[in-house]
Amino acid sequence: MVSSDPRLRGDDMTSTSDRRPKITLTEVASAAGVSLPTASKALNGHLGVALETRHRVQVAVDQLGYVPHVSLNPAAPRIVEVMVDQLTTNYAMEVLRGATLAAEEVGVSIVISRFNREAPKSGRLQPSDWAARLAAAGRCGAIILTAQLRSEDQKRLTLEHLPVVLIDPLELGATEVPSVGSTNWAGGYDATEHLTRLGHRRIGCIGGRRASVAARARMHGFRAACATAEISVDEAFVVFTDFTYESGLAVADKWLSQEDPPTAIIAASDAQAMGVMEAARRHVLVIPDDLSVVGYDDTFIASWATPPLTCVRQPLQEMGKLALRTLLGMVDGEELTSKHVELATELVVRGSTGPPRQSGPGRHDR
Repeated sequence: MVSSDPRLRGDDMTSTSDRRPKITLTEVASAAGVSLPTASKALNGHLGVALETRHRVQVAVDQLGYVPHVSLNPAAPRIVEVMVDQLTTNYAMEVLRGATLAAEEVGVSIVISRFNREAPKSGRLQPSDWAARLAAAGRCGAIILTAQLRSEDQKRLTLEHLPVVLIDPLELGATEVPSVGSTNWAGGYDATEHLTRLGHRRIGCIGGRRASVAARARMHGFRAACATAEISVDEAFVVFTDFTYESGLAVADKWLSQEDPPTAIIAASDAQAMGVMEAARRHVLVIPDDLSVVGYDDTFIASWATPPLTCVRQPLQEMGKLALRTLLGMVDGEELTSKHVELATELVVRGSTGPPRQSGPGRHDR
């Protein structure tokens, strides 16, 4: 439908813009070709408004320059919903801790939910569905952690008038949605360089999910460090898989059963690394004498391992804090200086890495 409103046809009204009265919601509804109640529902995140209708209303809002009237209640608490893909990971707990601490400093409440939750009747909630639900529930914004949010999903969020910040998104496609991450390429490079300096030449690398931009960046860092050290990458010892303990155990068990296994393995998470260490135990290998292991994240379980785990430390709590502060800035109308921020990783060397054994039980001469 083409609107008859000249302001939506792009007519030049610059000379009268300063004298033009404030745009009303009635004008927005008329320009979008919907009723006033429908326009109000679309802007306030109510369910039952078709996506195409929301889009028409949003186009009218943007082109007319409509500024919604917001009645602020200073006594009403601000609530941020943090949506995670898995509630049980140490990684998620550390990020949530950071977001919670930052929220406490400014008197904001945190509500936690699952990103992949399902609606009772309609199945998996789409971004437009849960964004509308959060807006209707009075949430001032949402933080989404490591979710499979496609570029088109991210773009749809802009129609819902709900500030959203992503942490470690699996895909960085839509620049409209700000995100927080870490220097994953550098993390993969530093872990590999540490092992090559110890003398390792046969290094296995377990990536996270292939869909994850962070996992791919770490793998690129691994390959770059191998190239710098003039080491050939054995593709048989490079794999993408889940970030879980079970995945690390399965992959390492397969690799360590080979006639000429790796002398070192880099994991994509601390949980994965724990699985690698369990596989080494089952193969009667001593860490780090027979196998060096490097984890990723440096959650609290890393220092509890036996031996303590060498890790690439992600500043997980700081990522949570930054996401919360960024979100509140958006709520307050502040202009973002960057749509994507990466915090620095750091290699923490502990007892799980050492020089490769030249020969010994379960090993062949190298």
